[in-house]
Amino acid sequence: MPIVSSKPAISPSTTLSQRLVVAIGAGLLGLSLVYFAGFSHIDAVHNAAHDTRHSAAFPCH
Repeated sequence: MPIVSSKPAISPSTTLSQRLVVAIGAGLLGLSLVYFAGFSHIDAVHNAAHDTRHSAAFPCH
């Protein structure tokens, strides 16, 4: 029989500054991916991002 742990998924000792660093890092990663896909000279990358925007009903032009 498996033992169920009552520990929370996120440690309560995680400070606000640690969470802020992770949030800023994730935002920068996301922005760099959008920038790369939007201004890529590789047609396959640009077209994949373009088709994804259209499939999500997000206007892009």
